[in-house]
Amino acid sequence: MRRIINSTYITLDGVIENPQDWPSGRHQDDGQGGEVQTELLLSCDALLLGRRTYDAFVPVWPAMSGDPYSDHINAIEKWVVSDTLTDPTWNNSHVIAGDVAGEIAQRKSQDGANIVQYGFGPVTDLLLSHGLLDELRLWVHPFMLGSGEPSDLLFRPERAGHFELADTTPLSSGNVILTYRVT
Repeated sequence: MRRIINSTYITLDGVIENPQDWPSGRHQDDGQGGEVQTELLLSCDALLLGRRTYDAFVPVWPAMSGDPYSDHINAIEKWVVSDTLTDPTWNNSHVIAGDVAGEIAQRKSQDGANIVQYGFGPVTDLLLSHGLLDELRLWVHPFMLGSGEPSDLLFRPERAGHFELADTTPLSSGNVILTYRVT
């Protein structure tokens, strides 16, 4: 059975929204973070996205190529959970609507490599509530934004789950990847 792995960026104060807008340049990265992300993506043959994450990725990734990450993310099958998207434009993208949990469970049970999910929102909540998420990788960034709405935070009152620490990976940038198995 395939495994679903969520990979999410988070600040020390719990913000998960709009990481592309977070401060950068204060922490030097020796490329290890990119290597870890590429290794994760290359171990997967499908990408699971909510509509908002899909909309954030579409303007960026289809225009990129020439490196293993870009080439793979553009080639693999992409599953977009949405009730409103009808004609996805990104290569190899397919919409999942209706019985989303049932459809994801069916696809997860098929032969194949792992499935990666980026972002942490309604799709992740659905995966957790149906026992479909196997692993959570939190990329903890060493700063606090000090602002944000409740919807920008990882914490939500209705979210609950139990996790077992599987790995920690400190990066030269100061980021730490905390890998948890869902129990």
